[in-house]
This record gives sequence, C-alpha cells and structure tokens, in this order.
Amino acid sequence: MSDGASATPGSASRGPWRHGDACVIAHFRLTPKSSKDAIEGLIDTGEGPVFQARVRAVPENGAANAALEELVACWLGVPKRSVSLIGGGKSRLKLLSIAGDAALLEKTLQMKVNEFQR
Repeated sequence: MSDGASATPGSASRGPWRHGDACVIAHFRLTPKSSKDAIEGLIDTGEGPVFQARVRAVPENGAANAALEELVACWLGVPKRSVSLIGGGKSRLKLLSIAGDAALLEKTLQMKVNEFQR
C-alpha cells in the first residue's frame, strides 16, 4: 500500500489521516464517559498523531463508537451516514472512514488542525 501523494508543501509531518478509496481515513483516540462531547486536539501515540475525542456515551453495545461517528460528522459538517468506524471497535484508538471528496475533506481536516495550533 503506497501513501505517496498526500504530502503537501510546508507540512513537516503527516496528519492523523490518509486517503482511502473515495474517502479519508482518520485516526482518533476516544475517551468515553466524559463530561462533554468534543474533539480537543491532536496527541502523539506510538502509531503517530491522532485526534483526541471525548464522548459522554458509555463503551457498551457500541454506544461510544456511535457517539464518536456522530461527533465527527458534526465537527466536519458532513452527513452522519458518511462517517463509519472501520477499525478499533474495542480499542481507544479508532479508525474512521469519512466518505466524500477526499481533497475537500483533507482541506477541512487541515483547517481543524490549524485551529488547534492557535
């Protein structure tokens, strides 16, 4: 699997996402049973940078994963049906597929990263 053309001029490191087939695959670290639903920034993990997300839902019967999908859809301004969990169902580290125009999604994700760095 090659991840060739996703580097942009001026970006020193990769973002917490990559191209998929007609989608972007984003990496999140989820904290369930939080006091709020929020995506709070980026953190480094052994697998690279990921978005830090918190949801109020408990990690039972997929409730926290569903809450993460809904939170990410709202955060990115895409339909809820565009966001689906594709990895990490029982782990804190999640992989989400976000369907749509990959270039537009990457631009939106980069704007969100820039907001965290202010």
